[in-house]
Amino acid sequence: MGEVLRRRAADAADHTFLVCDDERLTFRQAAAESRRLAKGLVAAGAGRGSHLALLMPNGADFVLAALAAARIGAVAVPISTMSTAAELRTLLDRSDSDLLLAFAGYRSQDFRRSLREAIGLDTTAPPPLWTTAAPALRHVRFTGEDAAPGWAVSELLRDGAAVGDELLAAIEADVAPSDDLVIVHTSGSTSAPKGVVHTHGALLDHLRVLNDLRGYGPAEVLFSNSPFFWIGGFAYTLLGTLLAGATLVCSRAAEPAAVLDVIERERPTMVNGYASSVAALAADPSFPHRDLSSIRRGNLYPIMPAAVRPADPGLRPNMLGLTEGGSVVLAAADEADLPERRRGSFGRPVPGYEGRIVDRESGTDCPPGEIGELWLRGPALMRGYHGMERFAAFDADGWFHTGDLARTDEDGHWYFLGRGDDLIKTAGANVSPAEVQEAILAATGLPSHVLGLPDADRGQIVAAVLVAEPGDPAPDVAGLRAALAPLLSPYKIPRAVRAVPVAQVPLRSSGKVDLRALMEAFDDR
Repeated sequence: MGEVLRRRAADAADHTFLVCDDERLTFRQAAAESRRLAKGLVAAGAGRGSHLALLMPNGADFVLAALAAARIGAVAVPISTMSTAAELRTLLDRSDSDLLLAFAGYRSQDFRRSLREAIGLDTTAPPPLWTTAAPALRHVRFTGEDAAPGWAVSELLRDGAAVGDELLAAIEADVAPSDDLVIVHTSGSTSAPKGVVHTHGALLDHLRVLNDLRGYGPAEVLFSNSPFFWIGGFAYTLLGTLLAGATLVCSRAAEPAAVLDVIERERPTMVNGYASSVAALAADPSFPHRDLSSIRRGNLYPIMPAAVRPADPGLRPNMLGLTEGGSVVLAAADEADLPERRRGSFGRPVPGYEGRIVDRESGTDCPPGEIGELWLRGPALMRGYHGMERFAAFDADGWFHTGDLARTDEDGHWYFLGRGDDLIKTAGANVSPAEVQEAILAATGLPSHVLGLPDADRGQIVAAVLVAEPGDPAPDVAGLRAALAPLLSPYKIPRAVRAVPVAQVPLRSSGKVDLRALMEAFDDR
């Protein structure tokens, strides 16, 4: 990845790489500033194989930190800015992060307070850090002018001045395509998050394929609302832009009008991300008066001009992305509207991927029209899960069993039908029902069943059924949400809550809870 950056800085030095609100970075600036930070990381003891956690929203700081880590062979560990203290502790511990770069806070989140609760961080004491909550973590550095002495990124940059150019060049020359580039965390069917490891070579090769598939090149300006701490934002959006030599536009603004100001000013040609998150932009009173005519294609339909917006989004090809797959794994070769018979199609496995749809009971391939589990194999797949054996991710023949349900039609087009293990996908984020159930039990003492309900805007929403004993009062939804706020990220907190008497919980013949039947509790929603 460092080599790609150096090439861009040489060939397109003054081309704008990133715009985030009032921040602007050319490729020349990105190379120079990430070089300074890379030296600072080396001065702090980081190097090839070190794990650098990033607790930052989208913007120049995140981009420069990720680039600096890649240049010296360190592994970026993006962390969701929505993480609670409990989640931070788990992620920092399980990822074996050596160093953390963080904002002091973002929107309603106070990261310094969260880190104090998570790992006992005390910025009144001098570094390094020693904590049993995250045994590998030695350094925490905050951006901004108000960081405590010894805990500021600016001091990291100052110390990096002592690192010579020859030493940095030697360190960079040692980085190989087979080295780990990033660990992106995903939820599984259990409550424990899993760290998905991608290497430089495999991920960048996959993104070159995806750039060719979508025609993403230097002339494009892409607006995206995908967070950089998820695979879609980090790989498909950020690294894809670096490889393409294009321009990426994003915004941290909370007010829809401010985001629209950025889009209108920067005139993107493409828009990509989570459509559910731009509904507020289309609803803003200023939206009808905005000039967004530069947008030619993408999937943020609510803000696209009428001339390029699909009349029926269900007939526009979908894409399926997986953290383990390095972002997009199923896609169509073109963006033309589908015939009615192919409504909901996700195209085919992208070049470089083999795919199978397998009957879980027999292990045999399903014929067209029959639903089975999606299996994938190819060089772009993750190297594995951090801290786990290879057999935890792949079978003996190298197939990754996704847990997703899919089918094909007679013409060879693929269709994604949902999760086979009940994982909830809400506005692009994965939510483990087991994790939410554990939090509800901890907060209320009540057992529960958590499931995903279909939602037009978010794909699914998180819903909870509390198992009530006779005589229990009706659930206090506001009280439950307040009790869960310290334990779960906002998108994991149930939006719909019902109570069902224990005797009325529907069961299958196996004795397991029938979640499909349990959905009937929300028929009045």
